[in-house]
Amino acid sequence: MRTDSRMSRTLHALIHMERADGPLTSEALAEMLATNPVVVRRMFGGLRDAGYVQSEKGHGGGWLLVRPLEQITLLDVYRAVGEPPLFSSLVSEDHPDCLVERAVNAHLSATLREAQSALLAEFEKVTLAMLSSKFKRATRSRGSPQP
Repeated sequence: MRTDSRMSRTLHALIHMERADGPLTSEALAEMLATNPVVVRRMFGGLRDAGYVQSEKGHGGGWLLVRPLEQITLLDVYRAVGEPPLFSSLVSEDHPDCLVERAVNAHLSATLREAQSALLAEFEKVTLAMLSSKFKRATRSRGSPQP
């Protein structure tokens, strides 16, 4: 199963955007995230629809953070980027008539739902400001300038 890094990349970009002097273009964000500007525009569409960022067209335009990081949780970002899979699928559908496979799949599916519920509850408790402050502390402790 292919890893979905939309959430991680989006969080990375949003924390950088807080510190930017103005709008960041899709091209600048794409370079920062080692991806294509089209991917950035796709990722940020959901953030724009949710009211966390806005885009400005034309010379000097780009993406702007319009909500403070204190008002954005990991759950908000997770939902805005399309609720990517949190876990790989552990169930097999190779033998749907096999009673053993059915029992195993029922248990694994229930456990995965419980784990997802617990993880989403934790996502709701963490703001982007909390992540940003961890980054700032780590940068100060290293004595290096903030990138």
